[in-house]
Amino acid sequence: MDKISTANDRASNVSILKSRVALVTGGTRGIGLAIAERLARLGASIAICGRDPASLARAKARLTEAGVPVYAQIADVSRSEEVTELAAKSSAALGEISVLVNNAGIGLFGPAHENSGAELDRILSINLKSVFLMSKAVIPSMIRQGTGDIVNISSLAGKNTFAGGGIYCASKWGVMGLSGCMAEDLRENGIRVSVICPGSVATEFSTRGPKDQSKSLRPEDVAHAVETIVTQAPGSFVSEIQLRPLRKP
Repeated sequence: MDKISTANDRASNVSILKSRVALVTGGTRGIGLAIAERLARLGASIAICGRDPASLARAKARLTEAGVPVYAQIADVSRSEEVTELAAKSSAALGEISVLVNNAGIGLFGPAHENSGAELDRILSINLKSVFLMSKAVIPSMIRQGTGDIVNISSLAGKNTFAGGGIYCASKWGVMGLSGCMAEDLRENGIRVSVICPGSVATEFSTRGPKDQSKSLRPEDVAHAVETIVTQAPGSFVSEIQLRPLRKP
């Protein structure tokens, strides 16, 4: 009977992504930082971005403790010129990006007829447009490499509707549609596009109301799902993960 795990197996898992460069948007806190830390512990070089200089500096220092190269840049990933610069400078600092995690996102809730056009534009720009822009910026490099993983963090709100979720659900349903079509467009180039749909996660992220965070998902749960995707055997890919807390918050 095969052994389930050995010390050598665990040691090899630590460096399983050693030759890869991962860019995580919104990587300064919460889910994004947990994902960046998980990929760093697996040996990947890490690029992160955020909009707050202090948070970015703290996250970079924390990631550097993993002993891998880290690049950090202030960027608004809803702006095309800043995305182009982020991708170019990350690649110049670390090498060609082969893992992209589109994690940046915001939450705005309330009846759709009470939301403003400006609120709709803001949530679509950050939650959906940024996925399009970031992916577009790194795909040419992935095509040259003949490999790559794009992991888009959506939500169970991208699969379900609820009162007060109009513009948020619209943005996350958009991520689902974009991800599925990109997966079909790119699979023949050796590029895997996957989407993760978490339920309630205990972070600083805006929520619809008070929840029992002791029963919520943890950022590390989402990071584990990302690890599952990017360490999948090369001849297959996990197209979608729906992630729920065991007990309803």
